Amino acid sequence: MSLRGIAAAAGAVVCLGAVLWLARPEIQEWLDDSLASPGAAREAAAAGSATAAGSATDSPDATGAGGATGAGSATDRAETAGDAIAAGEYLARAGNCIGCHTRRGGAEYAGGRAISTPFGNVYSTNLTPEPETGLGAWSADDFWRAMRYGKSKDGRRLYPAFPYTSYTLISRDDSDAIFAFLKSLDPVRSARVEPDLRFPYGTKLALLVWRALYFEPRRFEPQPDRSAAWNRGAYLTEGLGHCGACHSPRGPLGGREADASYAGGNLPTVGSMEGPMEGWTAPPLRPGEPLSARDTDDLAALLKSGVSARRAVTGPMAEVVFHSLQHLRDDDIRAIVGYIASLPPLPREAAGAGTRVPARAGENLRVAGASVYAEHCADCHGRRGEGEAYVYPALAGNGQVTSASPANALRSILFGGFPPTTEANPRPHGMPPYSHQLSDYDIAAVLTFIRGAWGNDAAAVSPVDVSRR
Repeated sequence: MSLRGIAAAAGAVVCLGAVLWLARPEIQEWLDDSLASPGAAREAAAAGSATAAGSATDSPDATGAGGATGAGSATDRAETAGDAIAAGEYLARAGNCIGCHTRRGGAEYAGGRAISTPFGNVYSTNLTPEPETGLGAWSADDFWRAMRYGKSKDGRRLYPAFPYTSYTLISRDDSDAIFAFLKSLDPVRSARVEPDLRFPYGTKLALLVWRALYFEPRRFEPQPDRSAAWNRGAYLTEGLGHCGACHSPRGPLGGREADASYAGGNLPTVGSMEGPMEGWTAPPLRPGEPLSARDTDDLAALLKSGVSARRAVTGPMAEVVFHSLQHLRDDDIRAIVGYIASLPPLPREAAGAGTRVPARAGENLRVAGASVYAEHCADCHGRRGEGEAYVYPALAGNGQVTSASPANALRSILFGGFPPTTEANPRPHGMPPYSHQLSDYDIAAVLTFIRGAWGNDAAAVSPVDVSRR
């Protein structure tokens, strides 16, 4: 064979390899469909939540959601269908579907909310059973395909703003239950809004490459050496709750950094989320040190009610608690906390992520900040940052205050902090905004003081960083 022939053959092999690499998710989908009978596929897909992980269909409040057989009375079938809808509603709450699929002032689950990304905006779709603009013409198989493979009914590859990279772990039974609930909603006509993405990120080729780099259809595999509660927490955290979607850093192309899962992430500032999303950071979920029983109790209360003896949630997480976590059963909250507590420890954070402040300037900021704190903050948060349990969060030892990035604390001072209204905390105490009252220097000063007082040890904050917000 001539050198030209060898080169042509090598080029063909390289091209074939590239095509196969790009088509990995599609090949996996084809294998799943081709190598397993429908019954076997369903049995395998259900393994995640039907075994050690559990599912809403295992709940004493929502039994029998897997569906009725052809036998049985009409009453039995109606009761079973009702159970499926109840189970699906619970699962939809756990996945916080309503949070993204409801625009401000719009009908619930009717979509249209702008989801901000570093590449532009993607808009959520209509999940109500409206036949032309929603899921009315979809089947349970179509919905399962979207959840597991990230594909629409018409075969379009979905943008990963819809977190199918996490939902791929959901069992078929749980997917069917969610679909049954969505089909029970009142239909609302709400047309799809086309994405507004910069070139080339909105092209089919870009999405194909992204999926090849960052997506692989998977099933949840319970760990036999772990408890049922731990596996349930893993299933909810990794899959349905898609916690890693926000709480993990992302690379320049928007894919999660696999070696830094749950190390915290920046929420994008590009575009509009129609809500308090831009400019916040999602804190690390991996503990810096092993969590004590007090720590796990505190975290469980925080996730369930939005407040605890030491902390309160504000910003984007307040929305998650309001729409989702407060509706979960206590055992599921405990399972999530148990799984989070088992994550590998996070190395101690390096010094601050903002503008470096010289030592002398930092000291001047601390002195000025002490006066600002005494005048504006101490009445609620205490002279020594001790706060008031379940009312005003403590600032001493508060990880949000001492984080390498001061973004969340800074936004709370600038724009106020408002925990969610929950059944356990129906009248939360909010924090007023100070952007209209304090100068950039005063805000930098008080935050610098708080980050270095009462045993806190975090870097000073520059007035330049305040002005950028």
